[in-house]
Amino acid sequence: MQFQKITPSPTGSFKLVASMFLLFSALSFFAVSSHAQGPQGKSFGFGLIVGDPLGATVKYWPSASNALVIDVGGSYFGSPRVDVDYLFNFNAFRSDVVTMYAGPGLAVGFGQGNTIFYKRDGEKFYVREGTTSGVAARVIFGLNIIPRNSPIELFLEAGPLIGISPGFGVAMDAGLGIRFYP
Repeated sequence: MQFQKITPSPTGSFKLVASMFLLFSALSFFAVSSHAQGPQGKSFGFGLIVGDPLGATVKYWPSASNALVIDVGGSYFGSPRVDVDYLFNFNAFRSDVVTMYAGPGLAVGFGQGNTIFYKRDGEKFYVREGTTSGVAARVIFGLNIIPRNSPIELFLEAGPLIGISPGFGVAMDAGLGIRFYP
């Protein structure tokens, strides 16, 4: 398997990071704690994710059993990417520390050249020549670890990534991360 890495321009990366900082700031300003399931009963957390994408993550709990997650960063294969997932949380282990979640999501990749997510065996995943963006559906399954009396959430997640536009393809996404709930 050969992969082609596309390096984003420094100007484009700076604009993406600046935009995401503003988004995180706005979300933290408007976050409320009603019906929260996050650490210490809080509804808004932010942190880092390692995997695909590699970057920042934000989680908002609108209710005790559902959450909205936005991940922003660089795809492992070189292009900037934004993921938005709506998660359904459940307590499969009957634990107040370890829970599971699953839910649908959407990934949007931005790139320069002809590869958005990655290139496999000489074939592009789902982005054609000259394309500068791509869209994929995600189905994420994960594990949350929220230590008692801590503002920290650790998570591990994986699931299929299904290319929608401009072409079709299937790959796997995985991520490991930490979020802090102020």
